[in-house]
Amino acid sequence: MKLPFKPNLSGKVAVITGGAGILCSTFAKALAACDVKVAILDLYEDKAKEIAAEITEEGFTAIGVKANVLDREDLEKAHKIVLKAFGKCDILVNGAGGNNNRATTDDEFFDRDVFQSTEKKSFFDLDPEGVAFVFGLNFTGTLLPTQVFAKDMLDNPGAVILNISSMNAFTPLTKIPAYSAAKAAVSNFTRWLAVYFAKMGIRVNAMAPGFFSTTQNKSLLWNSDGTPTARSHKILNHTPMGRFGEPEELLGTLLWLVDNESSGFVTGTVIPIDGGFSAYSGV
Repeated sequence: MKLPFKPNLSGKVAVITGGAGILCSTFAKALAACDVKVAILDLYEDKAKEIAAEITEEGFTAIGVKANVLDREDLEKAHKIVLKAFGKCDILVNGAGGNNNRATTDDEFFDRDVFQSTEKKSFFDLDPEGVAFVFGLNFTGTLLPTQVFAKDMLDNPGAVILNISSMNAFTPLTKIPAYSAAKAAVSNFTRWLAVYFAKMGIRVNAMAPGFFSTTQNKSLLWNSDGTPTARSHKILNHTPMGRFGEPEELLGTLLWLVDNESSGFVTGTVIPIDGGFSAYSGV
């Protein structure tokens, strides 16, 4: 993997939740290439181990570990595995998250026809359990891993927590109220944690990616024939750079934020990486 720069992270231990996803697996490979021992935590153990195997085949160090970020007991088991294999966590990347159709509306603006339809879903039809799941996956799925792994950092000044927020946290997108609200909570929580842990020398920041094509949003962005959806056209028209981001374009920010020599006085920030999306008013 070609890195934008290579900080001195040799000997550190990184834990990445949601580590088998497209973006977080790219993070795992980049950190491993910086001689970090990487624990890839994911609900799908086979995928986590597959990414870990790819990393070890390149001569670096990684393990794949099953972990449900909504289950404290499951995370404690994963913590023990990481401690035994690598030692205490120096870098925690809270990458697990996502949306669910049960928490998504079919209309962008209130539409009485949708409201009266039995086939389409308005705001009034949102499933409370679906909303709770999405909010929990993103916010509680950041809270619990931090509670479990940040204990390793209490006597380890220079440790870093990196949360994954979203451009939704700044301006909510249509149709996905639960995901937008949850990512706003992640950004707020990032700032809270940064203050709370400041006296311990633990830095806490977040990245807020704009639009990147991943497995989770594939059906949102692309038609079955590979052409962009209407939603994609709206996104790209509102992105001054006129394209989706590539996972590797997140790595410069990742490596900067986890490297104390580069960003030792940076904490409590949420960094947009969005091709200008947040800067463009549309006119």
